Amino acid sequence: EDFVRGWRPNSEGRLELVDGFFMNLINEAQQDSNTKFVAIIEEINRGHPSHIFGELLTLLESDKRSPDHAIQLCYSDPYGISNSTYIPDNVYIVGTMNTADRSLALIDFAFRRRFAFASFEPKLGDRWRDWVTEECGIDSDLVNDIEQRINILNSEIVGELGKDFQIGHSFVTPASQISEGSTKEWFRQIVETEIGPLLEEYWFDDSKKAKETKDKLLENW
Repeated sequence: EDFVRGWRPNSEGRLELVDGFFMNLINEAQQDSNTKFVAIIEEINRGHPSHIFGELLTLLESDKRSPDHAIQLCYSDPYGISNSTYIPDNVYIVGTMNTADRSLALIDFAFRRRFAFASFEPKLGDRWRDWVTEECGIDSDLVNDIEQRINILNSEIVGELGKDFQIGHSFVTPASQISEGSTKEWFRQIVETEIGPLLEEYWFDDSKKAKETKDKLLENW
């Protein structure tokens, strides 16, 4: 209801129907057909997409993006008028999700088939090395070593758990400039407090395996 249309308390202590973000986007797009409108939904599977979109789920399909396929929503508009609505073809929806988050519900097939999917896997490389050395202060003599250690770890994770569980570049990209000469201590702290605990979750039933895998990251470091 926060996304499409629903009841909200007003300043008079009453409930009133209010259009949500997506309805406002649709209304703007209908009025300006020459402009592309893009909705980017982070972690789209943290909610229940089919419930959130409701009747509009049908209208997401590419062959139903016209007034000919307009439908009435469950609730009338904020003025009490039951006008039909449609999703114009200049509305684009981009959703992101992390398939390794097992606590999140998988999206159902009815919702899935209305989208094209593109997978993005962790990838360290030239652009990452340039960024962390020039912008984050990582020692240029150690950056290749860090990359190699993470790649070896990810190869092991892929072989045992699957590609969805690989360690991403954000773990080894400082959020701010680190002090000169502190790269080894910074990486050791990342392994001990972030990567290590994650590995313990991955191998929750094999603490020895988790410890050995973590220790490999810091071997001869």
